[in-house]
Amino acid sequence: MASVVSAPRDALNVAAIRQDFPILRQRVHGKPLVYLDNAATTQKPQAVIDALQRYYSEENANVHRGVHSLSGRATDAYDAAREDVRRFINAADAREIVFVRGTTEGINLVAQTWGRARVGAGDEIVLTEMEHHSNIVPWQILCEEKGARLRVAPITDAGELRLDELERLLNARTRLVAVAHVSNVLGTVNPVAEIVRLARARGIPVLVDGAQAVAHMPVDVQALGCDFYAFSGHKVLGPTGIGVLYGRRELLEAMPVYQGGGGQIGSVTFDRTTYAPLPYKYEAGTPNIAGVIGLAAAIDYVTGVGLDRIAAYERDLCAYATSALADVPGLRLTGTARDRASVLSFVLGDVHPHDIGTILDREGVAIRAGHHCCQPLMRRLGVPATARASLALYNTRQEIDTLVAALQRVGEVFE
Repeated sequence: MASVVSAPRDALNVAAIRQDFPILRQRVHGKPLVYLDNAATTQKPQAVIDALQRYYSEENANVHRGVHSLSGRATDAYDAAREDVRRFINAADAREIVFVRGTTEGINLVAQTWGRARVGAGDEIVLTEMEHHSNIVPWQILCEEKGARLRVAPITDAGELRLDELERLLNARTRLVAVAHVSNVLGTVNPVAEIVRLARARGIPVLVDGAQAVAHMPVDVQALGCDFYAFSGHKVLGPTGIGVLYGRRELLEAMPVYQGGGGQIGSVTFDRTTYAPLPYKYEAGTPNIAGVIGLAAAIDYVTGVGLDRIAAYERDLCAYATSALADVPGLRLTGTARDRASVLSFVLGDVHPHDIGTILDREGVAIRAGHHCCQPLMRRLGVPATARASLALYNTRQEIDTLVAALQRVGEVFE
């Protein structure tokens, strides 16, 4: 397995990439920061920080309808960002890109518009055992309101989706399949294109939670064939509070509005309101202009590095980490799917994951500990919580070695 130093010519120059992230230069408890909590949120390159500062310093104004120069510049940047996102996920039309606060709001938007209009008593929505709460609770709320029910496709002990069981659940009452592209606990990469093929053969639309995918692999919504795809900016090196819902144009046009207010209006009288065309009908109120501009800067950054190269590097790093963690006495990975992204969840003997996280923090290592907003999955795995190390393009083998050494010290403390 080639090291970062001796990497092939087309591999990432990780040392140079790390220089783009000012937060990685700091020390925690006197130790160099080893940031391995990327599934929770990614760090931001200087280009994103600069874009936010430039907007607030030089272009701060509300977008659309303004006739002054600042508003024109802000509007141009905002509208250009939508086209950046369209290219990033290869949507057919920029009108299919709706800006939201994040993956959670994107899923809720679909549940409260498409769902309310299309789901009735006795209908079914199919999920999987590995879903994040954000792809469970909105559908529960909808089902309780409509008298529908959730059906749950199981996973194997390795953390792979039982595709045969998912197919078995699809029937004439199925109104939607909602599935994670990548599990935030297991790292499992689900076969979305195959899931879509199975659903489409029965006329069933598919929503994909892409929060854990877009920073780690190329995403092409047209190739996947999905009907909705949601992701969060802060998971892909961008700001918090901004995200994207992609929806096929014909579906978005037929859906009712989600919220009411300025920015989404065609005309208003006290008798009747008409709404603006896509995507503005779903963007009521002043948008997160700075967040959109920062997201565009983040997309430009990862696109410039190359998502194919990022994916290859992270696969190599994940394989190295998997092998290295196997040397820690008492450590057991939860999730060993054949197709995995850069997430490694584990338990360490009887040590509580919060204790693991606390001790690792004293060594400068930042991981996540808990149920990761996946309590049903934790019950399936038979554990109350796990520790989770999650990787990004700026992590290194040396940092994995630091993690392993710190985990061995945890084991010694609790012997």
